[in-house]
Amino acid sequence: MSSSDKIIAVAIGDPNGIGPEIAVKAAAQLSISEGPRALLVGDPHVIRHYAAMVAPTLALKEGDSPQDGALTFYAVENMPRDRFFPGRVDAAAGKAMTEYVAASMRLVHDSKAYAIVGCPHNETAVHQAGIPFSGYPSLIARLSNVPEDSVFMMFIGGGLRIVHATLHERLADGLARLSTDLVVSATLAAVHALQHMGIAKPKIGLFGINPHAGENGLFGDDDQHINVPAAARLLDLGVDVEGPIGADLLIGRREFDAFVAMYHDQGHIPVKLLAGRVASALSIGGGVIFSSTGHGSAFDIAGKGIADPEATLRAIRIVAGAPTAP
Repeated sequence: MSSSDKIIAVAIGDPNGIGPEIAVKAAAQLSISEGPRALLVGDPHVIRHYAAMVAPTLALKEGDSPQDGALTFYAVENMPRDRFFPGRVDAAAGKAMTEYVAASMRLVHDSKAYAIVGCPHNETAVHQAGIPFSGYPSLIARLSNVPEDSVFMMFIGGGLRIVHATLHERLADGLARLSTDLVVSATLAAVHALQHMGIAKPKIGLFGINPHAGENGLFGDDDQHINVPAAARLLDLGVDVEGPIGADLLIGRREFDAFVAMYHDQGHIPVKLLAGRVASALSIGGGVIFSSTGHGSAFDIAGKGIADPEATLRAIRIVAGAPTAP
């Protein structure tokens, strides 16, 4: 199946953020160009609001089979009309976002869609709804009935692909949770994702936990206890891996297809520095092809019609396997 034949379920994200706007804008662009087809997944009244605002000349149809020259949406009625207020953090919006993703996963499981792109969420809104949440990977894990520590984020942009062994948690907790098994799992998830992207034998670089990867115990022995045995196990499994090496040194070497970062900022800062708002976040290891944007829900500009859909378009093309640079 070529990328142009693939239907991508686009969950519209937090309905009070910019997610619905950039979802509609991206679907509108794809409806009149060659490439994957976008199937919008969310509340009809929210999608209609933004279709009238940013794509008034396109027909809007309900269903599960996108057509050229039209916007198609799969209805998930969850967001109360009186709680739809662009720019406001609301528990109802947080809950609705999770329902859009759940519906998108059902579409994939029913072979109605090939992959999913989730538009920006708001963690505060989700937590206000009483739903445990630490980013899309944790949600994908629960919906897939797999352990949360088996689904990881691959952050893509600026010529880099960086997988995070730990993600949205207090730094001390993330470092305490690091283990050889976790680093191996994150690396294997990266290998499988890269193979899906067409890289048959990817080369992976392991960032050190401590500065200079501990410099033989001078700055701590965490790398010797965790990452060195992880690298040895991965080599035994046939993975082309190098490290652990200090992140500041390793990241300058561009022969690697991906890197494995040990915590959130170690991986996010370089990608956001180089790619800014067009970075994409791929959730890997959950048995479903899922990506999201690398930026947030931007409540300050929500509902104003000025949000840029480029990161959403990039995420759609990544999960569809369309040619795109990191």
